[in-house]
Amino acid sequence: MGKISVKKLSVQELQEKDIASWPIWEKEVSVFPWHYDRSEACYVLQGKVTVTPEDGDPVTFGSGDFVEFPEGMDCTWAIHEDVQKHYCFS
Repeated sequence: MGKISVKKLSVQELQEKDIASWPIWEKEVSVFPWHYDRSEACYVLQGKVTVTPEDGDPVTFGSGDFVEFPEGMDCTWAIHEDVQKHYCFS
């Protein structure tokens, strides 16, 4: 199974992916389990999160990060600061 990928994108890359047109998801500080039945790409507008895969190490990310989650991953989300992100499932 793939791993969580976190990177910074240039303004040009953000525009090429048309991220501004993606839906927005918001969630308050909380902890919850999650399963990815499809892969997801997201761009974090605000907040700070640690996602811990069942079979891997915790990954922390926040504002300005572009994050990709693999299909089939089971994990726990720990939202440290209220989060707002653009997202796209594929």
